[in-house]
Formats: sequence, structure tokens, C-alpha cells
Amino acid sequence: MDKNIVLIGMPGAGKSTTGLLLAKTLNMPFVDTDLIIQQREGRLLQEIIDYDGIGPFLSIEEDAILQMSVRGYIIATGGSAVYREAAMRHLKKNGILLYLQLEYGEIEKRINNIKSRGIVMDKGRSLIDLYNERVPLYEKYADLTIRCSGKHIEEVVDEIQERMRGNKKFF
Repeated sequence: MDKNIVLIGMPGAGKSTTGLLLAKTLNMPFVDTDLIIQQREGRLLQEIIDYDGIGPFLSIEEDAILQMSVRGYIIATGGSAVYREAAMRHLKKNGILLYLQLEYGEIEKRINNIKSRGIVMDKGRSLIDLYNERVPLYEKYADLTIRCSGKHIEEVVDEIQERMRGNKKFF
């Protein structure tokens, strides 16, 4: 496959975990933009957010995405990648964007380390605020929405394969 498969969605939606299994299943290389950022900066995401601020973090994230020039990869993005239109256009240019949609209640259950996870969120805002703000952005950029609520990772990977196989514009 010449195109990238790019996973977008909320923190806790399973982008990295799903991406790894999907890459193994499809025999494609995998990359996680959060790990690229941490390696480039030599710091954890939360450290960058805490010490540099949200705006600089988003610029670092955008730059990391814009410098990616891979084809035929599975790419897991950070949940905040949708805040930068240039980054999303770059990912869409050679990729199929899959929104891993998860109901808020499941995200809330999965995220138990909100203060240290590296989530781009202004002080005083809640996870539900973030969810309500980001969902329209994920929907805007997605080529396909994969509903993940109540499903095991294997079911999600199977659905991705089925939905992509049935859609000629992806191949």
C-alpha cells in the first residue's frame, strides 16, 4: 500500500495500541508522532507542555508532522494534532485519516493519569470540555470514522481492514 493509514482521535481512544496491531496485521511499519516529539525534544510530552506551554508544544508537534515524509506507514498521531490545519493537510496528502471514535464515558475510564499523560489542555478545563472541542475537528478531517466503543482492539483492527477493503478510493 502506497498511502499511510493515519489514526486520529482523543487521548485514550487507542491510537497507539490499535496502530501497532494494525501494522503487524498489515505488515506495515508503524510510527507514533508523540514518540517522535519526545525523541526530538529529549523530554516527555508533559514536560514540554508544562515548561514551554501549549502554543509552543503545538508548534513542535506541527513541525514534527510536517517533517514526516513516509509512505505506506501506520501513523498514530497525538490527540492535539487536529489543532494545526497545515499538519492535517500534510497527513491527508499521502494518507487515509481514520478517526477512532470512542464515547466520552469510555475515554474517562481509560485516562487515569490526566496530569502526567501529556494532554494538551488549558488549566481549568475538563476532559469533557476537551472532548466537546475536539470531536468536530476529528470529524472534519476523517476519511473514515471507526466506532470503537465496546469493542476489543482485535475487533477494531478487523473493522478497519473491512471498511478499507470495501472502499476503492483507498487503494
